[in-house]
Amino acid sequence: MYRRRIRAAPEDRVQGCAVPSTVLLLFAYLAYLALGTGVFWTLEGRAEQDSSRSFQRDKWELLQNFTCLDRPALDSLIRDVVQAYKNGASLLSSTTSMGRWELLGSFFFSVSTITTIGYGNLSPNTMAARLFCIFFALVGIPFNLVVLNRLGHLMQQGVNHCSSRLGSTWQDPGKARWLAGSGALLSGLLLFLLLPPLLFSHMEGWSYMEGFYFAFITLSTVGFGDYVIGESSRRWQTLERTSKSSGGLLLARDGGSRL
Repeated sequence: MYRRRIRAAPEDRVQGCAVPSTVLLLFAYLAYLALGTGVFWTLEGRAEQDSSRSFQRDKWELLQNFTCLDRPALDSLIRDVVQAYKNGASLLSSTTSMGRWELLGSFFFSVSTITTIGYGNLSPNTMAARLFCIFFALVGIPFNLVVLNRLGHLMQQGVNHCSSRLGSTWQDPGKARWLAGSGALLSGLLLFLLLPPLLFSHMEGWSYMEGFYFAFITLSTVGFGDYVIGESSRRWQTLERTSKSSGGLLLARDGGSRL
């Protein structure tokens, strides 16, 4: 018993030191994400606002110069262009980003960059942001791997601790390890794959299978970009129906005026 206590003491010290260091690592990880969020928000936000003002100015000039154009019909055409672009259609020779560089959008881009998911719905346009993105990814991707490795190590220690406790109670170490591993696997499935689709269904209007698909594509770091948080498929379908109805009203109005 005395030898067992001596051997267990260093292990307890290592585990006790691992938790504070992991907390510090997580704080540094969040601080690094905050850095990327602030930089992308600063560099891309102003460019996005200038682009939005320029677009609104050109839109009003077009409506003033061509009084035969109907404003709802023009908005419907713009929505169709955006939908076609999001569906992968090549509308112009040069591609443009339809992303939103607000605070949350910048944070979302920072996370998708260092986790190597890369949905593709958002990309930097300014050269300063592109250069920063290179250095941000060079440091952030290994940083992300270190954090995931540490979290995985702590989870493994927790599973081993549970299996040892169960093994001492049941006097069956093999069964205890199997039960602890199965519990950890089921907990991970519930936390990362089975429960998030319910939240996505409520917040984004997706079906459960669409939410599950998004969760799996995200966890596997594939990141196709066909489903992205904040860009609900039902919302775009509503816009499409609105654009079709607006187009029909425009045709009917033009036909009536000609008659």
